[in-house]
Amino acid sequence: MKPTLPLSVWLAFLIFCLGCQQSRDYSQDQKTEETTAENQYKVIAIKDGDTIELLKDGKPLRIRLQGVDCPEKNQDFGTRARQFTSDLVFGKSVGLVVHDIDRYGRTVGEIILPDGRNLNHELVKEGFAWHYTAYSKDPELARLEAEARAAKKGLWEQPSPQAPWDFRKNRGNAASGANVSSGAKKSTAATPKTASTTSATTSSKNGKAYFCESKGATTYHLDPNCNRLKQCKSGTGTITVAQARKQDRTPCKVCS
Repeated sequence: MKPTLPLSVWLAFLIFCLGCQQSRDYSQDQKTEETTAENQYKVIAIKDGDTIELLKDGKPLRIRLQGVDCPEKNQDFGTRARQFTSDLVFGKSVGLVVHDIDRYGRTVGEIILPDGRNLNHELVKEGFAWHYTAYSKDPELARLEAEARAAKKGLWEQPSPQAPWDFRKNRGNAASGANVSSGAKKSTAATPKTASTTSATTSSKNGKAYFCESKGATTYHLDPNCNRLKQCKSGTGTITVAQARKQDRTPCKVCS
């Protein structure tokens, strides 16, 4: 006859096994909570509808939302888009899914709200952002924009809203045009018609030329008030332009 273990031993063994399992489950849950906490960041600033700042490792980290483009601040719905983002995330802890780093050094990514929703999606869904197709082929964003358009939500209540990338382009062109215009005005203002110019023109028509009688002087002047001519210490003379040319004199670069 085989020996059998007492019932009390079997019960002790069963309790031990259950305790080990609970310990493993608790350890796993604790690891999950730690991982979740590590990916949560407090939102400390809202720059505009699609750009926010998080606090990471004690420093601000600027986030540009992936795949969406909100109206600019001075565009229609720009302020409302910013307020929408602020209402959802400012001062809250959110998740971050990093996609890239853009040319301005900003982190490009998706923001996961405390309730699990995606901020990028919510902006497009409610008509506060375009699907930024130049940088995203996300079919979900495309679907959400189509639905928002059809329902005339947010900015889509307007008959023909201007995309922010077109707005920025037009604003840049306008600024360039203003700079060119300003430069042209400055150029015109820098060369006003003066009495000296008028005098030189008159002398040229009359055929008169003025020269410095110094032996080293080889130029002639059309303006008797030319600053270069006034610097002559040997006296000045008057001849015709034709005579000056025969003497191999060259016209003054200032008054001619």
